[in-house]
Amino acid sequence: MFRNQYDSDVTVWSPQGRIHQVEYAMEAVKLGSATVGLKSKDYAVLIALKRATSELSAHQQKILRIDDHIGISMAGITADARVLCRYMRQECINHKYSYGRNHPVGRLINLLGLKMQTCPSANFYDCKAMAIGARSQSARTYLEKHLNEFKDCNLSDLINHGVRAFAGTLPNETKLNNKNLSICVVGKNYKFHCLDETELEKYITAEIVGTQPTSSASDSSEVGVGRTERHGEEQPPTLNPQDPTPAEPATEDRRMQ
Repeated sequence: MFRNQYDSDVTVWSPQGRIHQVEYAMEAVKLGSATVGLKSKDYAVLIALKRATSELSAHQQKILRIDDHIGISMAGITADARVLCRYMRQECINHKYSYGRNHPVGRLINLLGLKMQTCPSANFYDCKAMAIGARSQSARTYLEKHLNEFKDCNLSDLINHGVRAFAGTLPNETKLNNKNLSICVVGKNYKFHCLDETELEKYITAEIVGTQPTSSASDSSEVGVGRTERHGEEQPPTLNPQDPTPAEPATEDRRMQ
């Protein structure tokens, strides 16, 4: 009833106490390209799909570095994400200049929620793994299924889990390659770093090999995750053209008459 009258600006509240412009931005996240984040006790990994507006243009950057210990991945309206990125970078610079150390992540996110109003409730959550964007439900299903394995994973295994979860969010016409995939890592004594194309190719190849079914038959104990065992189906016996074709019962009755 009041939706068209109270959605003209981000500072206008509806009689129901809602800010429709903020809700529109949250819905736009569901339409953007998916991104996956997960962490172990030592590392955190961000994975995103970069898109290009045409074959002649470069791929759009989806993961942005904030500081040596912080990075963000975006899904939805890129311009809004860059505004948040600029604010977080400025806060990290000011904190390091004043105190000589990195800005605590929890305090930074708290300031971000209060000042920029990223969510109507300004709440933020510490997630072990999360996926947002279009078709992200399949990635969340994979992350929930293997959640207990992430804590003790090394960096390579954690990235492999992230790539497997992320592969389920891709459109049918899109294939992973070292141009459209972006993976960034941060951890203890490990500064925020994005993998180059050579490193990306290694994980893409591992994901493709791990999901393709084997061509030869094997025991059920040898079939890995994501692979299915196919047994040969029994083929009906073929008739020799010289053999007489068996007659139907009705035809034999007519011959006897």
